[in-house]
Amino acid sequence: MTEDASKLVVIGHGAAGLAAALAAAETARDRRFPIEITVLEKAAQAEAGGNTRWSPSYMRMAATDRIAPDFDRDMQLASGGRADRGYFRTLAENAAPTIAWLQRKGVEFSTPVYYLSAGPPRIQPNGGGRAIVERLSEAVRRADVHILYECPATRIAAGERRRYVLETAGGHGEQALQADAIIFASGGFQGSAEMMRAQFGPTAATMKLISPGTGFDTGDGIRLAQGLGASLSGDWNGMHAEPIDPRSRQSAPVVLVYPYGIVVDRNGQRFFDEGSGLVHETWEAFARDIHFSRPGGIAYAILDSRLFDIPGFERAIRSEIAPYEAATLDALAAMIEVPADALNKTVRSFNEAATGDSRRFDATSCDGLATDGLVPPKSNWARPIAKAPFVAYPLVGAIAYTFGGVATNERAELLGDDGIIAGLYAAGEVTGQFYGTAPNAVAMLRAAVFGKIAGERAVDFLARNSNQDR
Repeated sequence: MTEDASKLVVIGHGAAGLAAALAAAETARDRRFPIEITVLEKAAQAEAGGNTRWSPSYMRMAATDRIAPDFDRDMQLASGGRADRGYFRTLAENAAPTIAWLQRKGVEFSTPVYYLSAGPPRIQPNGGGRAIVERLSEAVRRADVHILYECPATRIAAGERRRYVLETAGGHGEQALQADAIIFASGGFQGSAEMMRAQFGPTAATMKLISPGTGFDTGDGIRLAQGLGASLSGDWNGMHAEPIDPRSRQSAPVVLVYPYGIVVDRNGQRFFDEGSGLVHETWEAFARDIHFSRPGGIAYAILDSRLFDIPGFERAIRSEIAPYEAATLDALAAMIEVPADALNKTVRSFNEAATGDSRRFDATSCDGLATDGLVPPKSNWARPIAKAPFVAYPLVGAIAYTFGGVATNERAELLGDDGIIAGLYAAGEVTGQFYGTAPNAVAMLRAAVFGKIAGERAVDFLARNSNQDR
């Protein structure tokens, strides 16, 4: 590569960053445009990939060649009407072509059996997010993209000959890289105790992380982009969190059978409507409530042996640790250190209110089997907890990613107070496009789609400006 080749730096090695680097390399190749592309990754090679590496990577598609129906409407519902319509329209229009592009790179897809309850249609890469990281990292190496592991960007300043100068640290030592354009794809800030504390309060700093890769997402890209004039966007009080088994050593050990029983706190008291919606409609608020509002930041899902009669119930449990199990509620209460008299009273009150016909119970959809006169109510799946043995799963809230990030448009261009910031792009969780609740099975899809767009747009920008003096 000649010294005159344009230089593009991508910060981040997850789905968004790898898609950006590969799309840029392919676009430059097709246009015979000389370019040097470098990917900076904070983690070591064996751990690289951030959230992507550990994610099941469900994508909200009816099939590989078409987006799920009512996609635009659902994005607005999830955000309370605050979602950028142009951004999500672009996502919908580019979803199928991006999936086809990933398939050409060797990523194979299937239709997953998703937990128990019904929901929007989804596809999933075989092997989850790890398959995306592995296939795309192989492809970017073949495309002569440089990947620097253990090499976080620590500072970006205006350059002279090149537009930007990036300072890095880590395993390669301190060094400076020049860039004509930069793509930020470094994730949210959930791995930063300081930023979590600042946004969500002091207890946020102790919230569990959903996966080992989540800890690398410390808001670096947000801070660096902000230093270059980027505006902030998204819901800075928003996060995607899920209820997990704190005993587990696995990644994302979710326990999603709580709608089929009751949930109590350390005092043996119910505190929410466990059946207020399908699991992907309740898990986010539930997980946050446990961490921020329940004594000790823990709760317990209480069920009876009929859990084991639900076909495929195992799909809704990713913890490798068996639940607590006892022949009586008194014995179960002792195991989980909840007052036995309080737990017995709670279960008795629930059972007395669960007067519907249990034959209507349907774990796959909202069955309308509700309690009568109970506060808080249970709107679905309310059948008495009466058949021994009784089981309990401990639950804590774990964060997957934050919603607040940098402002971008539908072309993945970074936005500042005066509009587009030339030569700067962003994709994935570093961008602030989610509000209210995370739309189910969209995070990984948007990472791939807008990562690819960012790479293509960056090359367009560099080609237009290649003849200008640097």
